[in-house]
Amino acid sequence: MHMPISRLLTPFLAVRPTRRGALGLAVAAAAWACHAPAALAQGAPAWPTKPVKIVIGYPPGGSVDQAARIIGDALGPRLGATLVMDNQGGAAGAIAAQRVVSSPADGYTLLVGSSNEMAATGLVNPAQKYDPLKDLAPIGLIATAPVLLVAGPKTGVKTLAEFIDLAKRNPGKFSYGSSGVGSTLHFAGELIKQRAGIFMAHIPYRGTASLTSDLAGGTLDFAMLSPTAALPFIQSGRLVPLAITSAARSPALPNVPALAEHPLLKGYDLVGWFAMAAPRNLPPALAQQLTQGLKATLQDPVVRRRLEDAGMVLPTPQSDLATLMRDDMAQYAKLVDFAKMKD
Repeated sequence: MHMPISRLLTPFLAVRPTRRGALGLAVAAAAWACHAPAALAQGAPAWPTKPVKIVIGYPPGGSVDQAARIIGDALGPRLGATLVMDNQGGAAGAIAAQRVVSSPADGYTLLVGSSNEMAATGLVNPAQKYDPLKDLAPIGLIATAPVLLVAGPKTGVKTLAEFIDLAKRNPGKFSYGSSGVGSTLHFAGELIKQRAGIFMAHIPYRGTASLTSDLAGGTLDFAMLSPTAALPFIQSGRLVPLAITSAARSPALPNVPALAEHPLLKGYDLVGWFAMAAPRNLPPALAQQLTQGLKATLQDPVVRRRLEDAGMVLPTPQSDLATLMRDDMAQYAKLVDFAKMKD
């Protein structure tokens, strides 16, 4: 905080007036000129003075990477910052998050992550050393994204009802893939199994590139995928969308039913999300600057359209990232024992 000019001048102006008053004022002015830089230096340092690294826990081209780059294109100029995207894949985003929480809280290393590493993975990964609620400073929610249940073409399954009927008649015969153990996609799949009373083997993948390839090629039967990853394959006819995990249908896919529409899955509602965070102890003024910049960016019509075109849902003004993290962790914890995710 800058010291008021009046306080800096007080020691000099408090001198008893003399016929040399003009000289006294000149001396005071000179003294202010000497002291001003020191006083200003006591305030918060300028930010940014160098590029800001945005760490992304997934390979380029995925949904988290896409959300980060859409936001970054508009947020960087708004903040007067050069944003450098740094993809650090692995452990469903947890490797990248660990890197961020271990970085200085100076605003030069930020995380654009997902509900995986910011809520889910720590419940099943004993090697994860950070606690999202304690070690991350939430900047803000970017978007939510329902998960898609999709079928490979070789299964012959075209509808949600066919999927559940087939799985019930053939327990353990089929498999489904996700982006990793303890990922939001994994939890979404296990919640289907729990609610519908079916059994399918879970096959974890590192990212979605190999997952979609195996699914389209017939090596994998079904999968839980983000809309961003699934849409190109759906549009080309290589994957069949069966249902979406949000409580209601998505405007981007109006012909795809919500899982909750099936009698065995009433009330089903589990969505992934993307958000920005920083290491804990980020200075409050800087946290506010980043939060306000992100909120303003999300009001940009171009940004909104790009996110929506990617199948993402914009947050409401009332959305609170810290609350969302806590609520999702509570929901995911209930599935850990059912799915034996720690075994």
